[in-house]
Amino acid sequence: MQPKELVKLWVDAFNNADVESITALYAENAINHQVANQPVEGRAAIKAMFEAEFEAAKMVCIPENLFEDGEWAILEWRDPLGLRGCGFFHVVNDKIVFQRGYWDKLSFLRQHGLPIK
Repeated sequence: MQPKELVKLWVDAFNNADVESITALYAENAINHQVANQPVEGRAAIKAMFEAEFEAAKMVCIPENLFEDGEWAILEWRDPLGLRGCGFFHVVNDKIVFQRGYWDKLSFLRQHGLPIK
């Protein structure tokens, strides 16, 4: 599967808050580093992260651009509340081995009425 195809599956799982489907896209030793937070290492920890995030807020990823370069997919996105960001996905053997995301955490927390921490 090409990285771009895998990220399309990721977006579908994300928008459905489908923890099982989204975590199945990650390698066992994957790292998810949303730069506003500490890196999350390992599929089990990534699963716990998504469980907590989907419980805390209704999140929607609307792709604006999706690029592919070799083993990498780059996603530029927005949400219905106006937040924008981008994510970089390194895909090896049909699994995400590394993900890095850039977005404004303060705006996200305020938009969802969550405590600033």
